[in-house]
Amino acid sequence: MAMSGGNDDGSPMMEMNTTPLIDVMLVLLIMFIITIPVQTHAVKIDLPVDQPNNPPPIDPVVNKVIITPENVIQWNGEPITLQQFDQLLEQSLQLPVEPELQFQPSPTTRYLIVDEALASIKRSGITKFGFVGNEQFRQFGKAPTPAG
Repeated sequence: MAMSGGNDDGSPMMEMNTTPLIDVMLVLLIMFIITIPVQTHAVKIDLPVDQPNNPPPIDPVVNKVIITPENVIQWNGEPITLQQFDQLLEQSLQLPVEPELQFQPSPTTRYLIVDEALASIKRSGITKFGFVGNEQFRQFGKAPTPAG
């Protein structure tokens, strides 16, 4: 420890050595400065994201779901995926008045696609639901053959 030599007469020194105290205080100050979070001056804005497959709009009165012979689900005439179909069903329930959902599968569509679509409709909780075009199924086992 460093001590100043005041008088050489051997009397005790009356001043306290503050160098170690200052060293400790400087180390603590540096530690506090390091641990303080960095202040950022940023304004957070949610910008719209460009989605290449924007879902078709929801008609507030009647929405028609068609499943084509090529096993494509169409919402009001626009092709969509099964995930988009689930989102559109949820969005239609958010409207003040629930729109009617008309379901028209093609007679030659794979049953699995129709079953998945019906399961999505049931899970969504849609209450205004109906089948349209049932006259094409009038004679059991006599489905029209696919064209082409």
